[in-house]
Amino acid sequence: MSRARVARRIATAAAYGGGGIGLLGGAAAGLVLTEMRWARRRVGKGLGDDEPPVAEGIYGTAFAATAGPPWRLAMLGDSTAAGLGVRRAGQTPGALLASGLAAVSERPVELHSVALSGARSADLERQVSLLLTEPGRAPVPDVCVIMIGANDVTGRVPPARSVKYLAEAVSRLRTAGCQVIVGTCPDLGSVEPVGQPLRWIARRLSRQLAAAQTIAVVELGGRTVSLGTLLGPEFAANPRELFGPDRYHPSAEGYATAAMAVLPTLCDAVGAWPAEERTEARRRERLLPVADAAAAAVAESGTEVSAAEDAGRRTPWAMLRLRRRRPLLREDGVPAGQDVTPGATCG
Repeated sequence: MSRARVARRIATAAAYGGGGIGLLGGAAAGLVLTEMRWARRRVGKGLGDDEPPVAEGIYGTAFAATAGPPWRLAMLGDSTAAGLGVRRAGQTPGALLASGLAAVSERPVELHSVALSGARSADLERQVSLLLTEPGRAPVPDVCVIMIGANDVTGRVPPARSVKYLAEAVSRLRTAGCQVIVGTCPDLGSVEPVGQPLRWIARRLSRQLAAAQTIAVVELGGRTVSLGTLLGPEFAANPRELFGPDRYHPSAEGYATAAMAVLPTLCDAVGAWPAEERTEARRRERLLPVADAAAAAVAESGTEVSAAEDAGRRTPWAMLRLRRRRPLLREDGVPAGQDVTPGATCG
């Protein structure tokens, strides 16, 4: 069965209750469990009890006097969204994206993060509630970035159930008026200590979940950016540079690589991406059925998928865009992710 058909089956099951569609037989599942226990003993030991740096705050303060009110950016998801594995707040993906959006739009950005290390898709309900209903929180975010899925794969959560939780979160955020961008499930087959056959199985499950996530998000009016193939070949080729000390989470350079892929979509979602960049993106876009676009996206690093519009109505088709990634730099020319502090800008 093709990846597009499998992804459509998972997304459909999620829409009708999130049943437990399984992608592995009993013998294969037993093998995965054995390999996973072995792999867990080898990864995740380099961080101890560390927590991600707190990155919430205002970025791009240099633009405060000349621009409008700050954009409100929220980060949701798991340890990847929170930035586990780096030492400085400015090295987290939230800080990198906030700094990048501030530099491109020349307008401050207020960053809020409710991402939680170890979170699965089921935790998104709590995270969305924190953003939308917690007393004392800022107004509804303009745009939300969600990174989720890896812990669902390693925790053997049925993919349809994972997609159901994600779809419910996206629906709530879209109803509240937020733009939503989802960095889909990363390629767990790129984790260095994981051996075969777990590496092959992890890659297959990760990509199938990412494709199903894409279908659900796009059909709700959100956008997705494929992180799986971005983090797969590039991390596999440079594991010492792009993985952190636990050999599982990204390093500062790894998070900057992921942020470079998400930033163009983030800026475009709020109407801040330059016109010449949008023109270039149109030359590298394709119109495909949603399921086919989802399957294609997981095979192309940094690919954006968004709903196609026809006479103002969403259609069963999606727009596939491969945007050019550009290095994130601070104003002093230092590469983003090396030594960035809250309130600084990068461009």
